[in-house]
Amino acid sequence: MDTRRRNNVTVTGCPDGPVLLLAHGFGCDQNMWRLVVPTLAESYRLVLFDYVGSGRADPSAWDEWRYSSLDGYARDVLEVVEELDLREVTFVGHSVSAMVGVLAAAKAPERISRLVMIAPSPRYIDDEGYRGGFSAADIDELLESLESNYLGWSAAMAPVIMGNDDRPELGQELTASFCATDPDMARIFARTTFLSDSREDLKTVAVSTLILECRQDVIAPREVGAYVRDAIPASRLVTLEATGHCPQLSAPQATAAAIVDFVGAA
Repeated sequence: MDTRRRNNVTVTGCPDGPVLLLAHGFGCDQNMWRLVVPTLAESYRLVLFDYVGSGRADPSAWDEWRYSSLDGYARDVLEVVEELDLREVTFVGHSVSAMVGVLAAAKAPERISRLVMIAPSPRYIDDEGYRGGFSAADIDELLESLESNYLGWSAAMAPVIMGNDDRPELGQELTASFCATDPDMARIFARTTFLSDSREDLKTVAVSTLILECRQDVIAPREVGAYVRDAIPASRLVTLEATGHCPQLSAPQATAAAIVDFVGAA
């Protein structure tokens, strides 16, 4: 199957500029980047895509076994960069995609030379000496609710994830994005996301890395940002003056500026 069609690949921006590959998180698609694209497109060649099971990716390419592991999503990334023959790529991953980028960079260091991790979390469940933000019971309850009534879960959780109660249109947009995702595919992606433990994978990161966290984020608390920074030697942690889990929507100018500063300085 043609990779560009399978993953709804979009290429825009400066044709001769450095390449930024923008990877969305759970329940989202490439449309989530639209507010940072105009700024980034001035200097960079932007490659956007949808993971299989999300957005306008070809649903016939869905494979439950493949996408029950973050490796399956990393394969999507690698197949996109190979199809376009991209090199010296800065991988910009939001939420769970930050960890997908870690896996992809380890497998293709000749293609991915930098990482930008937006609101990352290597493990959502608390562990001894580690705060992920959720107990095992919390995650079990979240997944049970999602699986029993996906649309209801989306309507209740999306505004919480987005934060910014004073801007309800942002929560409504995330709700619409969640609701546009096939519930069966979302169920697999959710389990893959919230039950993953990528802490050991952080030790493999050998490229320059920017970690962007928000001042307040119910999904990825600030202890997580500090943990990721400490686990990756060549990393920089920046705290955005933003709330919620999606700063590319709630604080697009600050998000874009941090990316530009990092890529320009690296």
